[in-house]
This record gives sequence, C-alpha cells and structure tokens, in this order.
Amino acid sequence: MSSVLVRPRQGKWIAGVCAAIANRFGLPKWLVRLGFVIFGLVGIGEIVYIVLWILIPKQG
Repeated sequence: MSSVLVRPRQGKWIAGVCAAIANRFGLPKWLVRLGFVIFGLVGIGEIVYIVLWILIPKQG
C-alpha cells in the first residue's frame, strides 16, 4: 500500500485514476474500476473521475 496518491505511468487504462486509488488503498484495480462503472451508471462516476484526474498528480 502506497502512502501517497499519484497516477502511475504504467498499469493504467485511461488516466490512471483507478490505478492510483487501487495502489493507495491496496485494492484490486478491477474492483475500483467496477465501482466507477457502477457509479457511472448512476450519473456521478464520470464527474468524480474527471475531478480526480485533475487533482491527482502524475507519478515522477
């Protein structure tokens, strides 16, 4: 489990937001991605993803 929240350069699909959250909290990436898909169906997932994309810095 990482101590900082940064978007990785490898292991990402779109912007690395889900990979960053998974690495930070020690969760499987597929579980975090599934959560964003479910929240996307409700209508809030896309907004949260874009905001996190802007706020979470890139690695290195």
